[in-house]
Amino acid sequence: MKKNVQTPKTGEYTSPYEFRGRIPLRQAVPLGLQHVLAMFVGNLTPLMIICGICGITSDHPDIYVTLLQNAMLAAGIITLIQLWSIGPVGGQVPVIMGTSSGFLGVMRGVAANSALGGGLASYGAIIGAGMIGGLCEAALGFFIKPLRKFFPPVVTGSVVLAIGLSLISVGVNSFAGGSGAKDFGSVPNLLLGLLVLAVIVGLKHFTRGITSTSCILCGIIVGYIAASVMGMVMPHELTDADGAAYTASWYVNWSKIGEAHWFSVPRILPVKPVFDIHAILSILIMFLVTAVETIGDISGCIEGGMGREATAKELSGGVICDGIGSFISSLFSSLPTTSFSQNVGLVTMTKVVNRMALTCGAVFLVLAGLSPKLAAVISIMPQSVLGGAAVMMFASIAVSGIKLLTKYGITNRVVTIVSIAMGLGFGLGATSGALAGLPQAVQLIFGGSGIVPAAVLAIVLNIIIPKEKEDLDNEAKVNGAGA
Repeated sequence: MKKNVQTPKTGEYTSPYEFRGRIPLRQAVPLGLQHVLAMFVGNLTPLMIICGICGITSDHPDIYVTLLQNAMLAAGIITLIQLWSIGPVGGQVPVIMGTSSGFLGVMRGVAANSALGGGLASYGAIIGAGMIGGLCEAALGFFIKPLRKFFPPVVTGSVVLAIGLSLISVGVNSFAGGSGAKDFGSVPNLLLGLLVLAVIVGLKHFTRGITSTSCILCGIIVGYIAASVMGMVMPHELTDADGAAYTASWYVNWSKIGEAHWFSVPRILPVKPVFDIHAILSILIMFLVTAVETIGDISGCIEGGMGREATAKELSGGVICDGIGSFISSLFSSLPTTSFSQNVGLVTMTKVVNRMALTCGAVFLVLAGLSPKLAAVISIMPQSVLGGAAVMMFASIAVSGIKLLTKYGITNRVVTIVSIAMGLGFGLGATSGALAGLPQAVQLIFGGSGIVPAAVLAIVLNIIIPKEKEDLDNEAKVNGAGA
């Protein structure tokens, strides 16, 4: 593993494996761009789903385009704050920020609530709740230091492991063509995903220098080229069993780039916020859960990319940025933002934590928010191309969780906590219908990914189950060695 050390400020180039290192733009740009490619689709997907439920996609297409543009702009701005920090806001950690999919379950319930009026009114209630919830999460971030004792490696490791496990199915879905695709699981999609994965593995382990560190970007570019060639030599306008025509999900529609504008000024609050107490309470609970997930993401990123535990200052600044970022995002009428687990996987796999590289990615997001044409280049990426990279990145998050769990050795106490957190917590949350007999509010909070119940159980069990002599001896040994 490359060691992350503090680099003195000199005019000489250093290493992409150092957070504060200085690297040339020719190296920083591709390394930053692969972070954008890893999260671009995921950053827009929650917004697209909620806009569809609220009817904005069909009834207000102009607002819909503006919201997509604002989501990219907000993600770039908030990532810059996370990387560089403004006072206590920002942890100065190698994390990319984006629209959170963790809120989808609760937001879908708010969007479908007829009492709010539907349409833009329901979407406005989500925005209003996001403003209040973001400020509350930011306030919580100031108390991370006294709360740090509740998040030892056995807890953060369980959360990181749950995050990785929950994302594996997302990566496989993309690998097979994307959920809902009519050619889902088709041979062209699977071969395209395998090609991208093979290029990434080959470049990462059999080359050196820029081709090794930017293996994800290179794999995706090869995927673009292969998909374009496939579109020229293979039929892509297909028909399903009912005779309905559809376009293959692996087809790259370059015409969308020509149709997009070069520049568009973002609008502040294109949808006016609505402050509804029911929406605020349900979404507020998710913000508290998101703070725990952010702690897990930052812990996984620091452990996987830097080979150490995250400090209280990094966790506090990261959570505060999460909250303030969601408030800023709400000003653009975009959905709550959080640390992106996909990019945590990328950092864990490549070990590239350089702030200049990630800043280039953040700047690209800002430019994509200002230039719809630039955004269109990324938006036409076939899901199977993204999936070829995602299956490896997401699984590496789970591996980071395992590394955290083994930090102080696998004792009986650790086995009990992790077994119950994963077996009962993650299992119940990730199994559809397992919580059907509980109140709707409980289902919205604990159902879906399994991350929330796993985190809650890990925290509670860590408090209840006393440490044995073996646990204390292992901690003293590791901490003494690292001193």
